[in-house]
Amino acid sequence: MLSVHGLSKSFGERVAVDGISFAIASGEIYGLLGPNGAGKTTSISMIAGILARDTGEITIDGISIDDGPPARAMIGIVPQSITLYLDLTARENLDFWGRMYDLSGAALRDASDGALDAVGLTRRADDIVGTYSGGMQRRLNLACGILHRPKLVILDEPTVGVDPQSRSAIFDLVERLRDAGTAILYTTHYMEEAERLCARIGIIDSGRLIAEGTRAELVARLGQEARIEIGVGRGDSLERAERIVSELEGVVSATVENSHLHVIADHGANRLPTLLSALLNAGTVTESVRVVEPNLEDVFLRMTGRALRD
Repeated sequence: MLSVHGLSKSFGERVAVDGISFAIASGEIYGLLGPNGAGKTTSISMIAGILARDTGEITIDGISIDDGPPARAMIGIVPQSITLYLDLTARENLDFWGRMYDLSGAALRDASDGALDAVGLTRRADDIVGTYSGGMQRRLNLACGILHRPKLVILDEPTVGVDPQSRSAIFDLVERLRDAGTAILYTTHYMEEAERLCARIGIIDSGRLIAEGTRAELVARLGQEARIEIGVGRGDSLERAERIVSELEGVVSATVENSHLHVIADHGANRLPTLLSALLNAGTVTESVRVVEPNLEDVFLRMTGRALRD
């Protein structure tokens, strides 16, 4: 449904997107993950036809994005920012956006009713959007993006700042769209969302797509690596413990996060006695130890050197 090949974009001397390529099938959720500044928003803007690209090809259901309305009419984009008129009702907002897609009359009314029902806002359809909670506004934002029943939906961090109930409602809708055959490009800063929703994931960093695959395929790249979380005594320096552990054989990386030392080591469980012995010999008190099997977060840290939310 979506094919992206050799997509590039520079702003002066800065290369924002550097030759990325990927494809999304109908009925598939594809997660595009990357730290801030990695090139996700620039990529999405080019795919949606909002931003001109320097090089590359983009097709939607076999139609080039350069063909204009025929291709763009098949795209529904739900940006991270709220694109609603707060002094209008939900139905009035949907009427406005529906006209942007040449919907009118009974077709627009039916489409609006369906979108409101899909996001659970039918009973609040005639209320001013400014009276909505943040989660409700986020759900209406999504309704505007799916109003015209697009074949490709682009969701740019659709659950930012929403309450658990609204997040669950958004997840349910995304899964229903997938089951109905919609192709979905999904970006998020919440790794648990990607693990739950996305069939395949692309990791973008510094404008390049550095890895792609299913969750299992990406985790398999770590081989026998495992993550070890070590809590040290309050009087001890985590930075000092990090330096000690980083120098040991088999340690791939050591970082400080959430008041714990996080170590990625080859054959992690087997390395544990050596790690603890080194800390003990240096006078560092170990209060807790946990060996964690590799997951998607570990893959991301390993490949980018940063957490997803950095």
